[in-house]
Amino acid sequence: MNKKVLIITYYWPPAGGPGVQRWLKFVKYLPEFGVEPIVYCPENPSYPLLDDDLVKEVSDKVTILKQPIFEPYQLASIFSKKKTKTIASGLINTKKQTLVEKLLLYIRGNYFIPDARKFWVKPSVNYLSKYIRENGIETIITTGPPHSLHLIGLQLKKQLNINWIADFRDPWTTIGYHDKMKLSVASQQKHKLFEKEVLETADNILVTSPSTKTEFEVITQKPITVITNGFDDVKVKRFPLDTKFTLSHIGSLLSGRNPKVLWDSIAELLQENIDFNTHFELKLIGAVSNDVLASIKECGLVNHVNVMGYISHKEAQIQQRVSQVLLLIEIDSPITKCIIPGKLFEYLQSNRPILGFGPEKADFKAIIAHTNTGSSFGYEQTEKKAIKAKLRSCFEAYQKENLDVNGTGIQQYHRKNLTSKLAEILP
Repeated sequence: MNKKVLIITYYWPPAGGPGVQRWLKFVKYLPEFGVEPIVYCPENPSYPLLDDDLVKEVSDKVTILKQPIFEPYQLASIFSKKKTKTIASGLINTKKQTLVEKLLLYIRGNYFIPDARKFWVKPSVNYLSKYIRENGIETIITTGPPHSLHLIGLQLKKQLNINWIADFRDPWTTIGYHDKMKLSVASQQKHKLFEKEVLETADNILVTSPSTKTEFEVITQKPITVITNGFDDVKVKRFPLDTKFTLSHIGSLLSGRNPKVLWDSIAELLQENIDFNTHFELKLIGAVSNDVLASIKECGLVNHVNVMGYISHKEAQIQQRVSQVLLLIEIDSPITKCIIPGKLFEYLQSNRPILGFGPEKADFKAIIAHTNTGSSFGYEQTEKKAIKAKLRSCFEAYQKENLDVNGTGIQQYHRKNLTSKLAEILP
């Protein structure tokens, strides 16, 4: 008889963006390992991004439970629908914030702890406690962010003493945007207390990077398992590579993801090399903050930039395969070295060279190096010489029509192989 596992998640199709991918794919493969997945998600969520194509990927072997959710974003949008949606998606402007932006951030940070989905905790516990008893559920899994979902797991654990796995797709109190939320000292302490209680109460903790495991090991003695994100089989038509020398970033470019040394390096190459100037194109695919766009404009790259905006996951997979070079950019801060963007693994599968930018000893840089799929740099101006050399090398290979990579050890990140690791820790 299959094990029954209840997965409590906020992001589920038709939600777009990276947050939905991890458990959509785990659910797809769990039945092959003798596990019956049951997904609990909101009936009326306020998703900042939508992708109807992902609805088609939902396994027909999963049971889906839905309950209504109240979200204050629905009320806050009365003041500014655009600003509210921007904050909900994580694109926090750090320069020239309007009074509305400052007010929304302060309210969001100090009155909705751990996050704006906190009002879903109590009704979810009431509904699920009954469902778990009546349906013989053996294990529950909560996945955050939003980390308020871990409070659902915490209450169910206390009430039912059920096996509970807390999955952290991102860190909690050390996530990159946490210090932008205008938190009071009391609010910061409340976040840390919630984080500690969750980490010390869950039976097992899942994280997506070795650095997050190291961070949490300081807080708890509970077992922590690293299961990264990954890639799945791709069902998209193959297209020829871009005719331009495209350097493409796919995903959200937050204000902190702004490597000015890269924009400077490109600007200099445009001045130095006529052919590079003729063929170069910077493709930005996804939401881009005004801070990043301003930096690019200051470097004089406007005529070479193609801002494509948000596209479906299927279209993103196509862009990963037709771009000449792929950009992976993370915030330049020691606390973000644990972040391994989910798109990295699809980048690996695309067989295109990767240029990574982020803090020293970032976990994603180690993966790029170990798989021989690209090069990584920091944000310092001292990196400019190496960045320009790498761009020249890629451009020369592009001109000879042999720009490619030969990755090694990539298959370990296939979603099915990762699901087998998850199945091993289920009791």
